[in-house]
Amino acid sequence: MKASDLMVKALENEGVEYVFGIPGEENLDLLDSLSRSSIKLILTRHEQAAGFMAATYGRLTGRAGVCMSTLGPGATNLVTAAAYAQLGGMPMMMITGQKPIKRSKQGQFQIIDVVDMMGPITKYTEQIVSGDNIPSRVREAFRLAEEERPGAVHLELPEDIAAEDTDSMPLKASQARRPTVEEKSVKVAVDLIQEARHPLLILGAGANRKLTAKQLRTFVDEKGIPFITTQMGKGVVDETHPLFLGNATLSAGDFVHRAVEQADLIINVGHDVIEKPPFFMKEGKRKVIHVNFSSAKVDPVYFPQVEMVGDIAHSIWQLNQHVKTQSHWDFSYFMKVKEAMNAHVAEGGDDPRFPMDPRRLVKLVREVMPDDGMIALDNGIYKIWFARNYPARLPNTVLLDNALATMGAGLPSAMAAKIVYPERKVVAICGDGGFMMNSQELETAVRLKQDLVILILNDSAYGMIKWKQAHMGFANYGLDFGNPCFCKYAEAYGAKGHRVTGSNELKPLISQCLDQGGVHLIDLPVDYSENDRILNQELPARSKQV
Repeated sequence: MKASDLMVKALENEGVEYVFGIPGEENLDLLDSLSRSSIKLILTRHEQAAGFMAATYGRLTGRAGVCMSTLGPGATNLVTAAAYAQLGGMPMMMITGQKPIKRSKQGQFQIIDVVDMMGPITKYTEQIVSGDNIPSRVREAFRLAEEERPGAVHLELPEDIAAEDTDSMPLKASQARRPTVEEKSVKVAVDLIQEARHPLLILGAGANRKLTAKQLRTFVDEKGIPFITTQMGKGVVDETHPLFLGNATLSAGDFVHRAVEQADLIINVGHDVIEKPPFFMKEGKRKVIHVNFSSAKVDPVYFPQVEMVGDIAHSIWQLNQHVKTQSHWDFSYFMKVKEAMNAHVAEGGDDPRFPMDPRRLVKLVREVMPDDGMIALDNGIYKIWFARNYPARLPNTVLLDNALATMGAGLPSAMAAKIVYPERKVVAICGDGGFMMNSQELETAVRLKQDLVILILNDSAYGMIKWKQAHMGFANYGLDFGNPCFCKYAEAYGAKGHRVTGSNELKPLISQCLDQGGVHLIDLPVDYSENDRILNQELPARSKQV
């Protein structure tokens, strides 16, 4: 068969449902083969958005999302998305085109070494030099993308290779089980937990990737050990649980860090040093048990004493089986921390000011979203407020990026979430800066006839950097900009635009938009003027009093 047909059959063999991207001249054989496939092409308006969508598909399903682009500028536009997937632990496969490699009459036009470029930001990158190699290259790419730790992979399919004939056939995936924790490690961990007086559970990004939630909920319920979450660990266990102390949104200076300081043992589940650290380890302080699919990457602020390496769900099941609750466990201080944290989170939730206080915004969005509703956050100062103040009730219902932390991913990730879960309510929450980096995908969402709400937090500035600028004592400079009329902008793409003019309008408007269906954009003016006072001054001072 034709090599491009074989490529598509290999993708079908891997269970691929969608390919996101923008084809170019060098992809036309592959595009033609896709046209006769069960795989649906999702044509986007920028390759970066296609990559974000593929990565989010992988994040939500555990199966590699696939995106495609042409050579040269198309491939370079995938670089940020590749880094997003690689750092975020999201399985994603990129297929890029290339000029003919056996004979070409176009010199070096548009040609860069894409394979070499992708090397530092992928788990695997290869040029396919023969149609006969397609089955093994595709199988290896998917294997590496999906096994722990998941990430990005890349295959380059040159134009002449795609057009050649081959007798090869796709390779079936082998049956494989993730390794399980070694028995002696379990015993050491169990002894440490039972000997501790103040054990504390921290749930990180790795715990949100596989089916660990059931075992972790059982462990928390049966053993009664309090827990905190990292930004990317939100929702693994219901954050309205009575033993949830709070989210470690910041690395230090919040109420949850008082609990970390009190703990003499931390059971750190699914932690990844790529995520902004939820706490800083110090020599001679508390002990840490690392529970993850792979061994700990040691750095100056993370050097666990005990490691349980293997499938996380199985490791927690082992702890469930062997850990006995102890009468000397004392969580009374942790409960004081929880009380103080909850009281602080509640503050500002009813602030009537307009433009709106971000704390009230978070409260209203939580009230209007169902338990399984999904919010997809772009990157900005509001991410801190949502991570800290928005209780996630189910895994992967708060999609945020605390690894690469790129701007521009909020809208594409929300669109991918809607593709994976068409029956769920989905809201993209973007700053005005981040939204404009991929705002063209409004047309894609409208064309796909998605039911999607985009909430733009409008402060006409790069607010996160302004907050840092103020905290460092610098003058306000270089971070303010102008915006278009977002209502007219939405309407130009065929979406519906709304502008909030008072703080009491937001909640009913979001409800209305979610119920109506279609693509809705809501322009919400926000007031970040209290960020520096609350996060940098008030919070560290008040948390020290607990």
